[in-house]
Amino acid sequence: MKLLHFADAHIDMANYGRHDPETGLPLRVLDFLKSLDAIIEAAIAEKVDLVIFAGDAYRDRSPAPTFQREWGKRIIRLSKAGIRTLLLVGNHDLSPALGRANAIQEFETLDIPHVTVLAKPQFLSADELGLPLQVIAIPWISRSGLMASTGAGPDEVFTNIEEHLLTLINMWLEKADPAIPVILTAHASVQGAKFGSERTVMLGADLVLPGSLVRDARLDYVALGHIHKSQDLNENAHPPVIYSGSIERIDFGEAGDDKFYVIADITRGKTKVQWRKLENIRPFIDRRITLETAENVTGTLMAALPEAEVLDGAIVRLTVDYNREWDTLIDEPALRRHAKAAFEFHLIKHPKIEARIRLPANQTVSSLGPLELLDQYWRASYAEGNPADTLQKMAKEIIEEE
Repeated sequence: MKLLHFADAHIDMANYGRHDPETGLPLRVLDFLKSLDAIIEAAIAEKVDLVIFAGDAYRDRSPAPTFQREWGKRIIRLSKAGIRTLLLVGNHDLSPALGRANAIQEFETLDIPHVTVLAKPQFLSADELGLPLQVIAIPWISRSGLMASTGAGPDEVFTNIEEHLLTLINMWLEKADPAIPVILTAHASVQGAKFGSERTVMLGADLVLPGSLVRDARLDYVALGHIHKSQDLNENAHPPVIYSGSIERIDFGEAGDDKFYVIADITRGKTKVQWRKLENIRPFIDRRITLETAENVTGTLMAALPEAEVLDGAIVRLTVDYNREWDTLIDEPALRRHAKAAFEFHLIKHPKIEARIRLPANQTVSSLGPLELLDQYWRASYAEGNPADTLQKMAKEIIEEE
């Protein structure tokens, strides 16, 4: 059987850039949709038997209708091609409110042919799939969902959520047909996995699966989602334990990561994995420099950036550490002109504050209120007047409002 596995699409992650005048969509959304199109086209062209999406279609649990339309158009293509498709509910798809629909619920509600939404822990037999495969599905776990699956009480589940889940998975493995391949798909963290920068976009506390569970020899493939860094946690061994990773770079923490989907040829006891690299992923370029001298400051900063052809279309961040007295020597407009070919350019200035805040002899930190402490900080950080006065006024408004 031929399986295509991908995860963490986050197609509405439009945290950089402008909008496309033709479609009205953010240009970054088009980046994510381009990768999604490549995955869907590969599934159809290679006539895969099963597509598993291991969770997180969107950035959050309430996607705009426009993004739902774009996601739906791609999934319907798989349905029309007759490809069995399993959509696992991830943490970004799931509402914490009891009874609320998840972000991909419509595919279940409308009973789309060949498409199944996996919103609770479950075992799918070969008869249910219509394929000589068996699937154990572990979507993002809510305590209410686990209570429904195990029959345990709320207090018991609260303290033993992982134990109950392991019991459930072992029960399904014991009842599985040993002659037919078994796939485990989960949206969760696994012990030993390497996290990328997606910690900044994750929601909720992680359920952590033990490595021994996912490396169980009774499994033939483990299709994971939730961690954005592509990796095989059981490399050169059976079963493959695969995080396919996100389909586009989310932020600068993923600047050096290539992006993939996975095609696996699965037979009982033996699986061949092909990592398919997604092309034309938008580059992220991250540079940091510490200025050691006040001579030719802007020229030094320009030299820290790549050539114009490398910057073309990239999301670029230049972080500068420097003495506060040199602030006026940084010609930001000139840097922006130098990086004009970039999709987006961020200049992050970190002036060094060498002066220490010294309180009068009759004052202690504990004797000062928040505004008084802030005023001391601004005075040590900036010359008299703006921006110290402006910052203090803004802080006063915020604190008084709170």
